[in-house]
Amino acid sequence: MERRESASAPYEIRLLLSLTNAVSAGRMRQATRELVKAYIHGLDSAALDDVFELLVWNQGIGYFSSEIGPSTLFAAYKTIKNMEKQGRECGEICETLKEKFGEKNPDVKV
Repeated sequence: MERRESASAPYEIRLLLSLTNAVSAGRMRQATRELVKAYIHGLDSAALDDVFELLVWNQGIGYFSSEIGPSTLFAAYKTIKNMEKQGRECGEICETLKEKFGEKNPDVKV
């Protein structure tokens, strides 16, 4: 997704919309990339909490448990939450996300 200055919705929100659309289409690699980009561009992890809560609400716990729970998308989310819990700085979390969930990861790479 290209960052446009003329877009009416903030870039981070557009990334979250793209993330949820990708999940709905079963494209977890794309969803993972959108999550990583959103966090790197300053999205607070509390917004990610909301997204995952809504995924459970809208898709159901069965779908969440079988499709989202074991995905790279949820692994990236858990990485963020665990590192924040450990008191890690945002820059360090972003570097870890790029390393673990970037283009070098075969589960994320296109």
